[in-house]
Amino acid sequence: MSKIAADPTHPRYQSLLMRHRLEVAEQKGLLAGSALIAHGRGEAFDYLIGEQTIPSALQATRQALAYLSAAKRPVISLNGNVVALAGKEILTLAHHLRCPVEVNIFYRTPERMEALLSHLEEIKQHEQLDVTILGAEPDARIPGLEGPRANCVREGIFESDVILVPLEDGDRCEALVAMGKTVIVIDLNPLSRTAQMATVTIVDELTRVVNNMNNLFESIGQTSLSHTYDNQDIVQQALDHILSFFAS
Repeated sequence: MSKIAADPTHPRYQSLLMRHRLEVAEQKGLLAGSALIAHGRGEAFDYLIGEQTIPSALQATRQALAYLSAAKRPVISLNGNVVALAGKEILTLAHHLRCPVEVNIFYRTPERMEALLSHLEEIKQHEQLDVTILGAEPDARIPGLEGPRANCVREGIFESDVILVPLEDGDRCEALVAMGKTVIVIDLNPLSRTAQMATVTIVDELTRVVNNMNNLFESIGQTSLSHTYDNQDIVQQALDHILSFFAS
């Protein structure tokens, strides 16, 4: 790691740390060529919310954790960026929830899948986590979706009732909602189709969200569903927060 990225007192420490994780992941063959572009787009929105978990995001995080805790067949879907940025934290969350994770990527090659699955397996063994890792052998398809991301594992994404899909594509989010699933997304852009289509939208940075979920689970256990939760209002609150940045 570079000297700046290794210094926790640096004002850009967390941002530099995430960039470094992506650099290392790219060298290991975990990422597609567009991964750094996607991360940079998200980073720009993170600046606009002050690189912090805003109140609406924490409310959405609590609702998401409640859905996942109460689900009969929860699953967490992972792409390359998620594995690179928060692999250990995501597997820890899956361990808490006793749910599988499924690697599901758009630019799928045997080499990338092997690298991602091996990386997750190493984390699982090192941290001694009880998590089923799926994705090596897709045996089902998401209806109404074209391309490689329609492929999934029947006992994972296909048969899930609640699915956490960080850094999701809008078309797949829409297709999963159409299947009747409760879809939870982490998206720093409140205007994206993903953010607009999801059941629960957490407008926050990935690692903050997963750490918040783990901390909530470890401190209070299962959270209760709010029957007054309004995702459109949550997304609007995030957008209003961003607009206030320009008004200040």
